[in-house]
Amino acid sequence: MRKRIVFVCIISFTFSALGQSKIKGKVIDGDNSIPLSNVQVTNLDTKNKTVSNSNGTFETSEAGTYSLKKEGYLEKILELKNDTYHIIQLSINPSELNEVIINSNHIPEKLKKVATSTSIITLKDIELGNDTNIAPILNRTPGVFMQSGALNTNRITIRGIGSRNLFGTAKIRAYYKDIPLTTGSGETTIEDFELHTISRFEIIKGAASSIYGAGLGGTIHLTTKNAFTNQSNISSKLSAGSFGLLKSIINANHGTTTNSFRAVYSNTHSDGYRENNTYDRQTMTINSNHYLSPKNELSFLASYIDLKAFIPSSINQEDYLNNPKTAAFTWKTARGFEDSKRGVFGLSWNHQYNKNIKQITSIFSSFYDAYEPRPFNILKENTLAIGIRSRILGNSKLLGKPFNWTLGGELFRDTYKSKTFENLYRDFPDGTGSVEGNSLSNFKEKRNYYNAFFETIYELSEKTTLTIGLNLNQTSYQLKDRFPITENNPDQSGSFTFKHILSPKFGISYLVTKNINVYSSISHGFSPITLNEALLPDGQINTNLKPETGWNYEIGTRGTIINDRLQFNLALYRLAIKNLLVSRRTAQDEFIGINAGSTEHNGLELALNYQWLQKDILTINSFANYTLNHFKFKKFIDGENDFSGNDLTGVPSDVFNAGVDVESSFGIYGNINFQYVSDMPITDSNDLYSDNYSLTNLKMGYNTFLNKKLNLNIFFGINNIFDKAYASQILINASGFNGNAPRYYYPGNPVNYYTGIHINYTF
Repeated sequence: MRKRIVFVCIISFTFSALGQSKIKGKVIDGDNSIPLSNVQVTNLDTKNKTVSNSNGTFETSEAGTYSLKKEGYLEKILELKNDTYHIIQLSINPSELNEVIINSNHIPEKLKKVATSTSIITLKDIELGNDTNIAPILNRTPGVFMQSGALNTNRITIRGIGSRNLFGTAKIRAYYKDIPLTTGSGETTIEDFELHTISRFEIIKGAASSIYGAGLGGTIHLTTKNAFTNQSNISSKLSAGSFGLLKSIINANHGTTTNSFRAVYSNTHSDGYRENNTYDRQTMTINSNHYLSPKNELSFLASYIDLKAFIPSSINQEDYLNNPKTAAFTWKTARGFEDSKRGVFGLSWNHQYNKNIKQITSIFSSFYDAYEPRPFNILKENTLAIGIRSRILGNSKLLGKPFNWTLGGELFRDTYKSKTFENLYRDFPDGTGSVEGNSLSNFKEKRNYYNAFFETIYELSEKTTLTIGLNLNQTSYQLKDRFPITENNPDQSGSFTFKHILSPKFGISYLVTKNINVYSSISHGFSPITLNEALLPDGQINTNLKPETGWNYEIGTRGTIINDRLQFNLALYRLAIKNLLVSRRTAQDEFIGINAGSTEHNGLELALNYQWLQKDILTINSFANYTLNHFKFKKFIDGENDFSGNDLTGVPSDVFNAGVDVESSFGIYGNINFQYVSDMPITDSNDLYSDNYSLTNLKMGYNTFLNKKLNLNIFFGINNIFDKAYASQILINASGFNGNAPRYYYPGNPVNYYTGIHINYTF
């Protein structure tokens, strides 16, 4: 009898255990896949609650409908099933941006508590305008200013850094989901990437080099749109507009419980506002995420870009005022263009050793092939890069207080090959365009660097957080001159290795109240010298040249007030740069670098976002951003010229942005944006300034579900509503050749429109 009772008890216990299957899951940020802790997971039927831990995981024993809530993120409601491991992605709430967890410092932390000036550009911000030009998006961020002479001719500056780079963006680092977009010589291009693949930008402003090494102005993170788990959909978007704009996008997403896949194809064509301004670009982006086990995650990213864009170049003042549509005469005659193919590939592995330690390792490769006929020569160039970036993140206790840290490094190598040829367009009938002639140069350049970094975040108390970081960098170049050596063509082969550069960072943040934070930081940064700047006309490498270095001193505050309806961010800073590197023109296409002094960058950055109305039927939000730049040459002597005390060239002193965004439950939405840019010095002597200008852009649309699975979005927009004439980019210190006037100006587009339709079907 006793044995029978024991047997019955065992059977009953077994069936009871089987009937209580555990449901496990992990909650992550839908954009950057950061695990989200303290997410409230509530069963809507029984009201039982559980909370995700520091690794984003949770466990419950009840199947049913659940609500997931966390400050800074939109609530999500979904079914949780027995015997299933759920990966749950939450989307950020732009109305609670300061509560969002960011990863730009490699240690996940609320934006509210970060001790550096960091801005987030959300998907909502990206969708405020047309998705063809990135410049209006970046220009709404305080401290960031992007000049755009054409879709493929741009220059980004952060806090004035990079303004003296004549062509393109330099001294600013960029990453595309942990893949460096910055070359070994410090040049960055982000405008070629399809905006429709980006879910957010995270921008660190200033010399925050304890993380990324050689980026004196800051770092821009492009976060790709992740594929959705447990969901499959396909969408198509077609838009058209002024100057022959025609753009099509196809987006496919497929997700299972633990795997997701997204592919995006885009095709963009524009005739351009100016002569010789045609633009054609095709892109293909593939992004996949694989949750192999609760401790292992794998992600893959591949992006391919095929671009051909003609170049109108800059024009002189007379043409700018009277005939802005014209291209520079020589560029029009040569029919100069850029024909390039570019790809980036990355594989990331995330391994959780235990609840306190994990490792993230990324391997990556990229290539760039370009053919560019210019009036003075034809350039062929090829770059192939490989690298690895790995870091360990730890959560522990020090004196009983939370102590988070990261330790890691990045190895990078790229090989750059370039050839130039004569351009014989003058020897052929008008309209022929560029014709390749004899070879003029042939170089092979190997560029290497490594960063070793360490950063800690230590909570001195519940309100006070201390941040300490350190970066060790070494950069080296090796140049091989493969052109036949003659008396007129000296051998320019050689090598250049920087001394080790140690860049520290110190920061402290304090929560004055639950919603208001103040912080202060000091950080060091530097920018590498390119071999073009180090090469002297006699073919020797100037080993006395020093890299630009600087210290950034900053205080700021961020938070929410007025019943959490007003978000604010305010930063005051001083960025002191020494060993100012100046490109001195020695011929039409020949420059040398010289250290000419120092600059002082003092500034104020303010961002405000206010919720006027937050109802189910209607929401009205507004924003206002202001940048005050007081940038001076502290000491600047270039030959016989002393420019000390002058305004820094190529940067406006004031930039103001404001806008209103309206959405309704019945589908109608719209926004209006205004931007003011003050005048800016064009020459180091400050004897010539560009005119200030203001632009107003408008977008309206209708977004509705035709049924449960089919979504329709129709939109229409107007840029530069009041048809203002302005210079969208300037070429500083331009020189005139053969008696011609200097070509300083890239005319901006007059009033222009776009319209389109976006259809999304969910299976």
